[in-house]
Amino acid sequence: MTELHYLHEIPKPENAHSVPLDNPLTGPPPARFKDSEVLVAQYRTNPAAIAALVPAPLKPISDVVMVQFGRWGDVAGMGSNTREVNVMVQVEFDGPKGKVTGAYSPYFYVDSDRAMAGGREFHGQPKRFGNVSIDLREDLIVGTLNRNGINVFTATLGYKTKPCDISEVWKRVNFVRNINLKLIPQIDLTRGIRQLTSREFKEIEITECWTGPVTNRIEENIQAPLYRLPVVQHLEGFYWKGAFSLVGGVVLYEYP
Repeated sequence: MTELHYLHEIPKPENAHSVPLDNPLTGPPPARFKDSEVLVAQYRTNPAAIAALVPAPLKPISDVVMVQFGRWGDVAGMGSNTREVNVMVQVEFDGPKGKVTGAYSPYFYVDSDRAMAGGREFHGQPKRFGNVSIDLREDLIVGTLNRNGINVFTATLGYKTKPCDISEVWKRVNFVRNINLKLIPQIDLTRGIRQLTSREFKEIEITECWTGPVTNRIEENIQAPLYRLPVVQHLEGFYWKGAFSLVGGVVLYEYP
């Protein structure tokens, strides 16, 4: 029989980043997110609703919810046209090196197993599967998150209503720095990893950015409980395209 030579070198367990060893589900950073398309919807909610979902020692410092629909068109090692919805609230961490502000994610949905595994295992993001779309419908940009056949969240923004600078997008919630609660238990039920982690977008390149009034609609679903952050007031939304890099992050806090 002819010998086959298509297998690459299989890493040793002590050097591997993910499993299976010969076909890892995720890879180490850095990663460049090219051909990115993002719809951002923002609204005010009840401050007590945010506080109920933010773990100490983080402190919520705003009543605004940012819902970011992302289509990552080209990410080496992850795939093409991966879609995500990141639900974020502005928080502050007062640590030994001073105060850090960023966007904490109580909810996160994605349509790719690679993106979900990398987000959960590496960053600590609370990713779950969902059907995500960003659609251009005549004079409207529509973002939808569907789970279990229910449109859990729908955002609408007028098509390219007013140009703006990308700095406008992070004025209310700083999505550039994402803060997460990373929980990975041990198989013997000991504590394992319990951390607050932080990662940032780097090398951001924007090709276009637009803003305008936005609407937000939530439908109740116990498996995607965005209803815990009810809409009190619609705010502005954004639509931007560009590229950015993820290069790892830092551990802000180790739970005792």
